[in-house]
Amino acid sequence: MTQRSCRYAATGGSGYRNRRGIVGAASAAALALALAACGGVGEQGGDDTAAVTLELVGNQDQTEPTEALVRAYESENPNVRIETSYLPVDQAQTALRTRLGAGNAPDLFVAWPGNGSAMSTVQLAQAGLLEPISGQEWLDGVPSSLRSLLGHEGEDYLWSAGVTVIGTIYNESVFDEHDIQIPQTWDDLLATCAQLQDIGIAPFALANQTPWVTQLVSYAIAPSVAFGSNPDLAQEMMTGEATFSNSGWRQTLQQYMEMDERGCFNDNANGTTLEQAISMLADGDAAMMVQVSGIYQQVEEVSEGRAEYAMFPFPASGNFEDLRIPAGISSGLVASPTGDHVEVAKDFLSFAGQEEQMEMFAAANSALPFVVEDATSLDPILQPFVPYMENDMAIPFMDQEWPNAEVQPTHFAVIQELFSDAITVDEALEKLDTAYAG
Repeated sequence: MTQRSCRYAATGGSGYRNRRGIVGAASAAALALALAACGGVGEQGGDDTAAVTLELVGNQDQTEPTEALVRAYESENPNVRIETSYLPVDQAQTALRTRLGAGNAPDLFVAWPGNGSAMSTVQLAQAGLLEPISGQEWLDGVPSSLRSLLGHEGEDYLWSAGVTVIGTIYNESVFDEHDIQIPQTWDDLLATCAQLQDIGIAPFALANQTPWVTQLVSYAIAPSVAFGSNPDLAQEMMTGEATFSNSGWRQTLQQYMEMDERGCFNDNANGTTLEQAISMLADGDAAMMVQVSGIYQQVEEVSEGRAEYAMFPFPASGNFEDLRIPAGISSGLVASPTGDHVEVAKDFLSFAGQEEQMEMFAAANSALPFVVEDATSLDPILQPFVPYMENDMAIPFMDQEWPNAEVQPTHFAVIQELFSDAITVDEALEKLDTAYAG
């Protein structure tokens, strides 16, 4: 039977696949006979061609690339049908977790790297809710500094297409017009702030009214300042050897506040929303913004072609050679160990790890794939970050290695309090230590 005929048979003869449809008994019998002549993945990942249906519950923010991935897999494996549905993040963290606890897990479902949330890899693995995928070839391309976030106690569980980076989105038109050079070190950055202030442009647009934005400057500074001198800081904090108060986190917050004291941010940062900050950058009222790479597209949309934009790594270090970047693994997919077709589900994740699929998925989410064969094929905004990924100079987003879900919102709150002069850096660190201890 030809590949085209196999695809026709797999769709019930119509050429159209209804993801929610149910094949009737007579159709199922005919389908099984037709598929017997086709290649594809079966229960053992080999030549077993019995029709297989998987259920996948994904991240609503990743609907488009997940659907593309599913279609590509079904095209190569016409005996496999994947029924998909999607949940927003908050529902995935609650409703899906409840479903898993009730013993009714989908074959494939969204999960997050590291620890610190109900749907994180560590929490799910500890509960016995994940099937290991250790040994899949794509895992060899994950930087060693990030790979531990995909698993727990020596096993790998999570498929993810890559990482989202935090860096500096800047208005190239403003830089060109005023002959401003991209800063390479911390001193360069402070000098750039002064230069922009002198011409009446806010150096950085900061949106502390949007809680999650408060953490980004800390996350941009900490890799070079807190982790550069102590790569084992996250592990030492877990064992109690280090704390926020007695580690490089103190200098991290001090540098954050130094930027504020030097006038590097817009007025009333605590009263500025993300939407307002994006407009400031798009309008040329601010020159830079510390943000995740995914926000770049929103800046371009708001700008409507009025300026050109790019990104560079945030220069938190005194020496350019010591610079590290924050790079957080994107949410991904895991397999349930209790499904009827575990081997097929694992084969889907292995397929998702192919270079072509990883690049497609990462590009759709403004992420950097783990393995980059040709950096020139990437979006230009991501190219400056490639050397840091290739040379293990990327540090995971800090919350992905925190022990509970209390530290991150505490971090949001103390930054807002620091900007309103309600607390000192020492007091902020004490609050973070209390939250970390649970």
